[in-house]
Order: sequence, then structure tokens, then C-alpha cells
Amino acid sequence: MASVLQFSDVSVVRDGNAILDHVTWSVDAAQRWVILGPNGAGKTTLLQLAAAQMHPTSGRVQVLDDTLGKTDVFELRPRIGFASTALARRVPRDEVVLNVVLTAAYSVTGRWNESYDEIDERRAQRVLGEWKLGALEGRRFGDLSDGEQKRVQIARSVMTDPELLLLDEPAASLDLGAREELLQLLGGYASAASAPAIIMVTHHVEEIPLGFTHALLLADGTITAAGAINEVITAENLSATFGLPLAVTNDNGRFTARAA
Repeated sequence: MASVLQFSDVSVVRDGNAILDHVTWSVDAAQRWVILGPNGAGKTTLLQLAAAQMHPTSGRVQVLDDTLGKTDVFELRPRIGFASTALARRVPRDEVVLNVVLTAAYSVTGRWNESYDEIDERRAQRVLGEWKLGALEGRRFGDLSDGEQKRVQIARSVMTDPELLLLDEPAASLDLGAREELLQLLGGYASAASAPAIIMVTHHVEEIPLGFTHALLLADGTITAAGAINEVITAENLSATFGLPLAVTNDNGRFTARAA
């Protein structure tokens, strides 16, 4: 099975503090990973390394067979889909939804003077339809609900057929209905054989969609558990990671956790 991401003894140090501490981890093309851990555990830093948005202080990071520090990241990044709130903040609020997705082809967040082929527009419309956004293609991004904006972010991230898809808290701030609609769509996408490798950061086990195969738990910049999702998302592992006795249930692939 082809590896799309490889961390080898990776550390990230800022102002003398280890944000990631000697992390070794690999992701294969057919795997869908969820990353959990308390605030400050290093989850966002790990995702930024995977997105080729930063370099490690030490160790080696290989993304799609390219080694960070030895490759042109501007050629590498278009092969990676990345959906995050930070990226969404750079999208002009008055940009229409179709253009938010379409501009992913040029890795820009607002349409300017670039030109697009008809095939690009058709693909953007098809992706919007797949994420139940077809009726919104002419709406302004800033006028959408939180749930609609989250789905537009993901539609944009898959517009270019990425080889690796990174999702930073895609269900954060959503109400119950919007969350479940998004998780249903994500679960269907993750279960498709044609989907790329996926890595999703979340704070809550309830936000793990069906179709995800592996989990990684982080605490204080180190991995506390990693592997097949049903072996990692357990009361013992989550309690150790979050420093609180937790009870965990698994109902046909959907998890819940509460204080024990």
C-alpha cells in the first residue's frame, strides 16, 4: 500500500518548547485518520506539516514522496486539499460560492483576472452538487450558515482531486442538524474507494464520521496511541490522553464519550 505521509522522529520547537516531540507516524493512501487530543497537544502543528505549510525543527517529513526542505512546496501544495477555518477567513465575504470552489484551481481565495476553462466550471458545479450546495452556487459566501460554509470549504478542498485531504475541525461550531448532515456527507465520501487519504482533526469523538479507519491521539506533543480506530478510541486511551476518567461507547461505528 502506497504511503502518502511519513513522519520520522519529527520535532517542532518554538521558544524552547516542544510543540511536537519525536513523532513517528505514517499514512497510507487507503487510510482515513482522525486526530484527537486536548488543546495545545500539537494537532494543528501536525496538520500544518502535513499540508507543507511549515517545516519541522528536526526529523523528516515526507508528503506524497517529497521531503520537506528538499522540494518546492508551491508545486506540492496543489496536490493537497486543505479545509480550515483559517483558510475560510481569507475568502472574501462577497465572493459567490461557485467562485470560492473554482478558485481552488489556482490556489487563490478570490476571483480576480484569472481565466477558467468550461471543464473547470463544470467540475466545480459537480462538486457543489455532491456536497448538496448546487442551489447555493450564486450566493455570497458571507451570507451562508456555518454548516453551509463548512461544506463549501470541503468542496473547495476536493475541487482539484487532491492526493491527500486534510480537514481541520470541520464540524466545529455546528448545531446538531448541521453537524449530522456534514458527517453523513463526510462518511459517504470517506467510504468511497476513489477518495484520497484523509486526515481530520477534531476535539470530539462524536464528530468522527463513519468510514474512518484509523485514529491518532496526541498529548503534550507526543503520540499516546495510534492505529486501527476501534483499538485506539477506547476509554483507557482517551482517559490517558485527556487526563480524566472517561467512558466511551461505540454504536455501529459512531462514538460517544463522557466523564466516567
